Formats: sequence, C-alpha cells, structure tokens
Amino acid sequence: MTGPLEGLRVLELGTLIAGPFAGRLLGDMGADVIKIEPPGSPDPLRTWGQAELNGHHFFWTVHARNKKAVTLDLRKDRGRELFLDLVEKSDIVVENFRPGTLEKWNLGYDVLRQRNRGIILVRVSGYGQTGPDAHKAGYASVAEAASGLRHLNGFPGGPPPRLALSLGDSLAGMFAAQGALAALYRRGVTGEGQVVDVALTESCLAIQESTIPDYDVGGVVRGPSGTRLEGIAPSNIYRAADGSWVVIAANQDTVFARLCRAMDRPELAGDDRFATHGARGRNQDQLDKIIGDWAAQRQPGEIIEILSDAGVIAGHINTVAEVVEDPQLRARGMIAEHWDERVDRPVLGPGIVPVFSESPGVIRNAGPARPGQHNDDVYLGLLGKTAGQLDRLRAEGAL
Repeated sequence: MTGPLEGLRVLELGTLIAGPFAGRLLGDMGADVIKIEPPGSPDPLRTWGQAELNGHHFFWTVHARNKKAVTLDLRKDRGRELFLDLVEKSDIVVENFRPGTLEKWNLGYDVLRQRNRGIILVRVSGYGQTGPDAHKAGYASVAEAASGLRHLNGFPGGPPPRLALSLGDSLAGMFAAQGALAALYRRGVTGEGQVVDVALTESCLAIQESTIPDYDVGGVVRGPSGTRLEGIAPSNIYRAADGSWVVIAANQDTVFARLCRAMDRPELAGDDRFATHGARGRNQDQLDKIIGDWAAQRQPGEIIEILSDAGVIAGHINTVAEVVEDPQLRARGMIAEHWDERVDRPVLGPGIVPVFSESPGVIRNAGPARPGQHNDDVYLGLLGKTAGQLDRLRAEGAL
C-alpha cells in the first residue's frame, strides 16, 4: 500500500508552489497525482532551487515527487475535451490560476460537474474567488504582507523581513490539501463534489492566533518582538559558549522551577520578580540576562543535556547541515532519499508528514524528469486512446 489515499486520483493544474505543494501532500498520502503542463511551457518549478547538478535544480525533486506528468493545452478544444475525459476518471482537481481562468477556457466547476458530479475542485489564488480583490494576481510575499503576517516578523523598529521560504504558498497548499480531504468526507455522505476556495492571504491570516480579538477588544496592534514573545518568559534564544544559539522555553511555572534548579539557582523560582507567569513577563529583560549569562558559559550540547535531563524544553538552532544528521529525524524517516533519474542518484529531501501506523505514505519517485513523461501511460492506459489519436493531438498542438 502506498498510503491512506491509494486509489484516489488528482489532476494538478497550475505552476510554482501552492498548487503543486497541495498535490505533493495528497501524493505523499498515496493519491495518484497527474500533473498537467502546457506543451512547451513546463512548470518553472523545474528550474528552481539554489543547488545545481548537471543543469538540474531540486525544488522540483521535493514538490513533484509521487506524481506523473502529462502535457495538455487546455486552451485548445481537443485539449479541453481530453481534460474532461480525465475529470470523469478523477476525484480532485487542484488549480492555482488567477480566478476566472478556468471559466475563460470553458472549464469552470459547472462544466466539470456535468462530467463528474463527485468532482472536487480545489482553487488556490491570492485573494480568493470572490471579493473586490479576487481579480488580482497573488504571490506569497504580498499575501504575507496584506494579511498582517509580515508586520509581526522581525525586530521592533526594524523593517519586516520575510522568512527565507515562500511561507504563504506553503500555508495555502496545506489548507488546500486539508480542504480537499474534508470535501472528500462530505462527498462520502452526499455523493456530491464541491469547490474548495483557498486564498493565500486568508491562509496567512488563519495562523495569527489572537491578533484580531486582541485588537478588537483591547486595541492592541501586535508588532514584531524579535526573538521572543512579549509577556511570555522565559522563551527566547541564548548564545552558547561556541557562539551558536539555543532555544530555552520554560514559561510555565513548573517548568521554570525545573530550569532554576538545573541552573543551580532554585531561589529564582520564589523570587517575586519571577514567581508567576505575569511577573516573569514584566521582568523579561532581567530574566533573559540571567539565563543568557548561564548559557554563555556552556557548550550547546551541555546546555541541552542538562536541561533535557531536568525536563526543560531546549534545542539547538540547527543549520540544514545539522538537520540532515539529526538522529531523531533520521530515526523517523524524515530525511528521505528520492531517486532522481535526472541526475541518476538519490537526493535527500523531507520525509512524509504525518506518519500513519497502518497505511504509511511512500516516496515512489522524485518527480517526472520530463514534461509529458507519462502521456502514453495516462492517455493510452487510463483513457484508452490509440497511438494514432495521440499523434493527431500532438500535430494539433493539444499535447
């Protein structure tokens, strides 16, 4: 078995990150994901990534894994009909075009539903399918800004930096996969598909905890707080003797008491400045200095060993070089090999999350090396077309 979604078929449209990430997550859980690329215009994700080997980059290896690739021009009548044939045999369509694009091609949900009443259309866009901004193109960077998420990042008084990842796209891809699974459950009850509408902006907004009610009730405009959360202490990073950084989180009363004993400062747990959650929040600077002075005299491994033995949450801030050697991640299969046929060697990437006890996901491939690599498998095998029909479709530019 390849995962809990084995037997499910997904058609993935669109390019770059959010839609392909949703498709990857469904593929990781066993779904048969067919990625559709326009002939002559492959997904730019094939050329993304900072490392290069033999002309190949490796963003593709992560987000195209467990997929098949076909070429198809949805703007041509014959391509449109072939796509609808695929819809008849599929469960989910994932797209991340600008709203209205599918409708322009006469492939809106009403058309898909005529061919398959159970089809689930997952639509990912910058601002959603409705509203005054629906027509705008959207990127993760702008979605993070518009949602208020970027305003929370960085240090007080400084410019709001971005994380060195496309966070907004990844969040939208996760919500898209979650929505697809919820719609599948509802289809099992009603027999009917539906549209799952995911916006990058709303995905970034959804993770912001209590920022909105804090503003609504108390007028609080939360801003960036650097390496800590204001009022939550101790929970910060501290520099070890070798210059690297360690996270120490002990803001609960019981855990703070254990931290004090581990530092041989048990009296701090009863100090009026630090005895309660509120007091520690009001005296964060003093508390951070005490812990920082203690950490600065020790190597990171020693800090983590002392605190872990004491039941205090702590961890080293790892580089990717340290992550790939992490014994816990290795033991869990989270540093996984992908056999990448483009470079004829295994390439490391992230493992499959979550871990299922009875139907674990499997990395079946590292992504199709060529656009249209599975045209024959899908069009001849799945749809039953003939070689002559495919030749005519290619001649017409539909494939």
